[in-house]
Amino acid sequence: MLRASRVVSASKRGFATVVDAASGFKVAAVDNGQPSSSVTVLLKAGSRYQPKPGVAHALSNFTFKSTGKRSALGTIREAELYGGVLSSSLSREHLALTAEFLRGDEAYFVDVLASFLASPKFSRHELSEYVLPAVHSESAAATQSAPTHALELAHALAFRNGLGYSLYADSHATGNITAEDIRDLHAHAVSNPSSVAVLGTGISTESLAKLFETAVSAHKASAKTPVVPSATPVPATAYHGGAARVSSAHGPQTIFVGFGSTASASVPTLHALAAHLNPEPALKWAASSAPVASGIPAGIHARSVLLPYSDATLVGVVLEGSDGAALREGAKAVVGAFKDAAGGKVGKEELARAVARAKFQLAAGVEAREGYVGAFGPKVLKGETASVQGTLEGIQAVSGTGLSQVAGDLVKSKPTYVAIGDLHALPYADEIGLSA
Repeated sequence: MLRASRVVSASKRGFATVVDAASGFKVAAVDNGQPSSSVTVLLKAGSRYQPKPGVAHALSNFTFKSTGKRSALGTIREAELYGGVLSSSLSREHLALTAEFLRGDEAYFVDVLASFLASPKFSRHELSEYVLPAVHSESAAATQSAPTHALELAHALAFRNGLGYSLYADSHATGNITAEDIRDLHAHAVSNPSSVAVLGTGISTESLAKLFETAVSAHKASAKTPVVPSATPVPATAYHGGAARVSSAHGPQTIFVGFGSTASASVPTLHALAAHLNPEPALKWAASSAPVASGIPAGIHARSVLLPYSDATLVGVVLEGSDGAALREGAKAVVGAFKDAAGGKVGKEELARAVARAKFQLAAGVEAREGYVGAFGPKVLKGETASVQGTLEGIQAVSGTGLSQVAGDLVKSKPTYVAIGDLHALPYADEIGLSA
């Protein structure tokens, strides 16, 4: 039996209907008549919930390996015959397993996803031969990418535990990761229906829910019931902030300047603030009209980042370049822009431009599958309305006073500062106007 819980507008071209499946999982889909479809299973199995460092990263690489129904090679070959694409992605709060395929092939791909939920094997030989080598490769690539490394360090400084845990396993500590650790993290997520959401595009919610229920039931009937160990409570997030300087000769030199917030009511305003701080122009090669853009020297690439989570948000600007002195000036301009916003120096036209840009970025983001899952998935898991309309209305309602107040609260807190590159040239936090 399916119990429809709500129907909400997802876009002008379709509707997302959220239903509670018999298994207890939330199912939501939007069908705009496109020739291809996708199904994503979202699990609360991000790095925030891992029992030891690197386990979530290993679990994300264990997806689509051997299950009770098919081997890893069998899954690959069958998916190729259907012309589909299987993928997984990891965030600090969620693990997403996605199948993309031609409309009409949903029965097979839903079965593949359901088999990972109900009957994964987590074989030790697959861990050592396939999973850990992939984990090592991804971790090394993340370390070599200065912007990625900077954001990882920023999370660790900002939140320490929970959201501060890295997405990537430490290559020197992967020997401590066992198949049992990975199985436990998977079991914790799957055993709790409120930790699983199924999202589809190019398929109706009712069809997806029925297919998913049938597949999960069939796999559970032939699989052993896993023993679920007691879960460690996940504490609420607290923001701390801090500074880190890392010497590196790989890639562009990078600076991150930002702040964190645990006030959920300020998220719409933070969207507007991030848009205001974004120096990227609307047209490639054109000059940006954003106030912070005039203070960023030529040759420095800068972009704002807004990373909202269930109980915290990290907002800031990432700057990349080869000239340490130019990066110093660009970082000073970013700090000045934060302080100007806190001091109420954002004009009406600048605010209107920031609000419009923030609304467009959010609305355009949900048109793509990744944005649809990222925006609606956490809401579906929490039982909230699967719509961005509330956030769009919240952004539209942002006032100059509200922006100043939120920015002021950020500036009063301890900043998060990361510098990666030539430490002889890159500035310390107090040299660009940040206070401890």
